[in-house]
Parts: sequence; structure tokens; C-alpha cells
Amino acid sequence: MARGSYLAGIMKAGILGSALFTGLATPGYADDAPPKLTLSGSAQFVTDYMFRSISNTSQNPAVQPEFDLTYGMWFATIWGSNTAFGKHIELDYYAGITPKWKDITFTIAGNAYTYPSSNPDISYFELHTGASWSTAPWTIAFNDHWSPDNSQTFGNSNAIDGMVTYVFKGKLWNFFTPSINGQVGFQSYEKIAQDYVYWNAGLTLGFLKNWSADARYYDTNYNKTDCFVQSGGRNNCDARAVGTIRVTF
Repeated sequence: MARGSYLAGIMKAGILGSALFTGLATPGYADDAPPKLTLSGSAQFVTDYMFRSISNTSQNPAVQPEFDLTYGMWFATIWGSNTAFGKHIELDYYAGITPKWKDITFTIAGNAYTYPSSNPDISYFELHTGASWSTAPWTIAFNDHWSPDNSQTFGNSNAIDGMVTYVFKGKLWNFFTPSINGQVGFQSYEKIAQDYVYWNAGLTLGFLKNWSADARYYDTNYNKTDCFVQSGGRNNCDARAVGTIRVTF
């Protein structure tokens, strides 16, 4: 865990430094139109709410609305879901910046995970830093998620993950826009819960401009005892396939 925290610290420092430098070096809007305040949203139905490849709904479906406010490189998001924790409601709040340099987009954001009326309170904060390189048809991203006290239970925690996405040219059956991606990550905890490796891979089919369907395989290296300590369920970390239907507006 010490080595994981050390590597996470190097990664965070590098991403933060690059993102801040890029943000400060971004030119003004003399030659471009000034940014506009934009409100957008989405809603999705999932057959299981997976968070770093662990079920947060005890293998049950979830409905997850989201609202996004953007202004240039600045953004704020409210996201919700039913969950197995607290009073079965989760509301998350995100805010941050996404400066760009050539084909690389950096992200620095604060993420607040909240569970209204939960007793005991298990709400917590994460600092998210990331960098994403994108040039058609590939996207490669690396992210770090650090919390000073995960769920007010596990102490200092850190997750590092990487993702690769490939978008196919053209349309499948002249209707679907297909893409595939995979993710591998490592989550560490200061106390109580054991560190673990998580991964997922899946196929996404975009259709009707604002809709998408996703089929995805999730797994971890947790055994059932470690899974129970981390999530409260012995089967929440088992391998599984999950389906998602999503609409944006």
C-alpha cells in the first residue's frame, strides 16, 4: 500500500502541475468567441450500479439522472442514483476545470459523494486528477482519485486507473455507432478494507443521436470475505455482465 500511495503521489503531482500550467497558459478569447454557459443532462438505466467494479446496489438495477453546467473549461455536475447504502439514495456533486493542450485534456475536480439522511454519515470527498489523449479513433486516459477519509471509515484512500477507447468508423447496420473500451485500476485503503485490482471491458452502441446502449463485463480480485468488509455484501465483487441504456438531452 505504501508503494501504491507513493506512485499515486507522483501521478497526482504530475497531472496537477501539467493541468495548472496548461490552464495558466491558455490564451484569452481575442480571436475566438467567448465561452457560453451551457446546461445539459442525461439519464440512464443500469442493470447494476457498478463503482470500480463493485456493485453499489447489491446486484440490483438503478436509475441515474445527471445535470451538467459548463462554462469554457469550468464545469459543475449533480448526479444521483438509488443505492444499497444509507437511506438508499446517493447524490454526488462535482466541480472542476478541464484545460486542454493540443490533443490532451487535463481534469482537476472535487467530487463529493453524499448519502442524505444516512446514519452513520458515510459521505466523503475525492480529489480527481486526470489526463486524456484523444485523436480519432483512439482515446487513452489516466486518472487518479484520492480521498482523505473514504466513507469516513477506510481512512486515506487512492484509486489509479487507465482506460483505452476505440471508436469504429461508419455505422453498424447503418444505425449504430459502435465503440469498445477497457479499464484497469488499483484501489488502496489506509485501514480496514484490503487493496484490490478492478477492471472492465465493453461495447457501446450509439443510436438516434442522443441514445446509447452498453454491454460490459466487470471483475475484481477480491475474495468474498474482503468484499464483505469493503461493501457489506459477499457477492458484490463477483464477475458479472451489466447492461446500460442512456439518453442525453
